[in-house]
Amino acid sequence: MREALRHAWDSTRVLMRRPCRLDGASLLIMVSLVGLLLGLIEFARESFVIPRAGVVIDLSPWALPKYTFFSLVRGLLAYGLSLGFTLVVGYWAAKDPRAERVLIPALDVLQSIPILGFMPGLVLGLTALFPSSRVGLELAAILLIFTSQVWNLTFSWYHSLRSVPRDLVEVADLYRLSGWQRLRWLELPFAAMGLVWNSMMSMAGGWFFLMASEAFVLGGRDFRLPGLGAYMSEAVAWGDVRAMGLAVLAMVVMIVALDQFLWRPVVVWAQKFRVEETGAAVEVRSWFLEWLRRRAPGRRWRRWVRQWVRRGSGSIRWPSIWVHRHGRWARRLTTGLWVGLGAGLVYGAWGLVGLLRQVPRATWEALLPSVGWTLGRVVLATAAGTAWALPAGLWIGLSPRRVRTLQPVVQVVASFPAPMLFPAVLWGLTELAIPLAWGSVVLQLLGTQWYILFNVIAGAMSVPTDLRETVDVYRVRGLRRFWVLYGPSVFPYLVTGWVAAAGGAWNASIIAEYVIFRGQRLTTPGLGAWISEAAERGDFPALTAGIVTMAAVVVALNRLVWRRLYQVAERHFSLQR
Repeated sequence: MREALRHAWDSTRVLMRRPCRLDGASLLIMVSLVGLLLGLIEFARESFVIPRAGVVIDLSPWALPKYTFFSLVRGLLAYGLSLGFTLVVGYWAAKDPRAERVLIPALDVLQSIPILGFMPGLVLGLTALFPSSRVGLELAAILLIFTSQVWNLTFSWYHSLRSVPRDLVEVADLYRLSGWQRLRWLELPFAAMGLVWNSMMSMAGGWFFLMASEAFVLGGRDFRLPGLGAYMSEAVAWGDVRAMGLAVLAMVVMIVALDQFLWRPVVVWAQKFRVEETGAAVEVRSWFLEWLRRRAPGRRWRRWVRQWVRRGSGSIRWPSIWVHRHGRWARRLTTGLWVGLGAGLVYGAWGLVGLLRQVPRATWEALLPSVGWTLGRVVLATAAGTAWALPAGLWIGLSPRRVRTLQPVVQVVASFPAPMLFPAVLWGLTELAIPLAWGSVVLQLLGTQWYILFNVIAGAMSVPTDLRETVDVYRVRGLRRFWVLYGPSVFPYLVTGWVAAAGGAWNASIIAEYVIFRGQRLTTPGLGAWISEAAERGDFPALTAGIVTMAAVVVALNRLVWRRLYQVAERHFSLQR
């Protein structure tokens, strides 16, 4: 490590002696970095402000840039936390059979818990930990966004590690790659595309609950943070159409900018890790990445960083090497982690049982019909999403030209948080005299249909070219072509989309069955409305009963329905068999 630091210092001295040319690209990058630094300083200053009775949200257009930047910082911090959690926990579950038997069911249960299930403990605990500032509330908001991002990302990384092609694993064994080398040269590149696309979907999931994360009522207390979600929530509460339109516009600008300056370059960069040998190749381009490669400065710095990493990595004792040389201590560390995890589970289960014992029998009897109402709406929303997303996804995914043209548009539209469109949809529903019992299905559909569409597009893009040419030779046309080729090919992807869409619909029921619009409280019987009302009243036993019931129903559906469909897809429709 000392040699790596000495090399870094020598390289820095050499670079400082060379003349620096300041062109337009350099100036633009410098101005952007200065603006980013000033924005982060303002975000930190607002976080350490002494909390007042309530944060006043300014509905003027001039406050929108600051609020938008604050929401963007929270989303990116939550994503960074999600990515770190994913790489550690997903790798642990994929490599340790004992951990897999515990972590995967635990993650399955955690992803079934709605965002309001994490809210009371996080908000009350962190605000009590930081009583003299808004740091606790900021951390709670970031962690709430984290809970809506991390599960999809973790399962993608875990399944990628478990599905590395056998021939690549044999090559790694032949060359006797260490654990770190295998992770760096095989597993991370193989999972790169899945991580990138699921990162975009995870960010979209975080934006979906932006309003719930930045402005919520818990036990009669109003917890609010300056941000775009709180701005939209305040505009909806006052019925300010102009402010709602400005918030939607700011959200669109932020999503498009994030797509063009972050996700699109990352997608293009990750194309070099594709390992598919079949299917039509779709060339994806990024004007920003090409501009950076062509005009932006920093080639010298990138070369210096690359050399520093190569020379420094030789003197760093990576965790895999440490585990190999200190197996006894690694086993003790794993045992300690298991003991801590078990103690935490016992403590949480004890507190959960204590809350559930306070729920009377009459409450449970009133809760069960709500499960049926919400389950019916989830099924309707998933079916409606499949009805249009399946043909649309096939139409897009089977044509490389349409993929290049429409996939960026679909990606940006899918990233837009559906709750921001709820006021317009509710206005239309009230004008058409449609009750919220049916209108909530439309609200759930706005946030769940994109999971199905994305997965169907991915499945259509993976249809082997030789199979398509074969059905052309035999002149298979129309609906028979779908049943013979396209349906079986996209079925595994469709099941994945159904699982994600159904899970999103259960979570969306919390804000779709209980809505405040123009100062009026609109509700419909359902489990989501039950959870929202219990959280607003501060009735923690009833809130716990609703959350436990939703988690139990979602886990039961995953085990009884979705897992069996996954087995059918693997056994009969997998192209890798």
